[in-house]
Amino acid sequence: MKGRVLIVAGSDSGGGAGIQADLKAVSALGAFGATAITALTAQNTQGVFGIHPVPPSFIQSQMELVLDDIGADCVKTGMLASVPVIQAVAASLESHAVGIPLVVDPVMVAKGGAALLADDAAQALVDLLVRRAALITPNIPEAQVLLGRPIDGVGDLDAAAGDLLALGCGAVLLKGGHLPGDQLVDVLATPDRLVRFASTRIHTASTHGTGCTLASAVAAGIAQGMSLGDAVTRARIYVRRAIETAPGLGHGHGPLNHLHAIAEYGW
Repeated sequence: MKGRVLIVAGSDSGGGAGIQADLKAVSALGAFGATAITALTAQNTQGVFGIHPVPPSFIQSQMELVLDDIGADCVKTGMLASVPVIQAVAASLESHAVGIPLVVDPVMVAKGGAALLADDAAQALVDLLVRRAALITPNIPEAQVLLGRPIDGVGDLDAAAGDLLALGCGAVLLKGGHLPGDQLVDVLATPDRLVRFASTRIHTASTHGTGCTLASAVAAGIAQGMSLGDAVTRARIYVRRAIETAPGLGHGHGPLNHLHAIAEYGW
């Protein structure tokens, strides 16, 4: 087992997204995952039916105790929900995680449509976390909120990724899955170059937790010392196979098969 990832995110009682998906992905790829849980959710494949926030001071305690003892080679954030939570996470990073790469998945809305970030929190996310991140991994709706403008098609992705990079982060992985069409295009933007990843869309309902899973898979690669490009490439392969082999559970947006890599590749 190589690489330590501290995951700061919400819990998904259905096991398909959030902390549960994060831990499965990190573990399947051979890294060690520790957690600081920011919220409990009552949810399944059909939606989020309740959210119970964790006090910000307790989130800080979780983070700082893990960092003081186990340490981390990468920190990954997911659902943060509110300004006080973002402030608490930023404070712990400032005091206990200087120099540790940060992957920010700017979780705003659940697959079923439930809001997971308060309306007044997007700017705090940018000011306190995006600007210190080594990588952010927004989907199209999240990128539109961060930029304050629409992204209408694949032709807009390069410019949008560049503008997201200008917010101050080290790199951007802009995920194009919300755009229409059978071709799915993601864009990785760094100060030096812009790389497009293209694949054929898989038409399936088993897509719950894809964003959490992808970001955590990249974080695992970073923690293991992989280059960012290699970490993204492996993560995209891992997520695609997890979708292809999904177990078909539930009556809504079903979970992925996070553990396929253990049997297939021995990771």
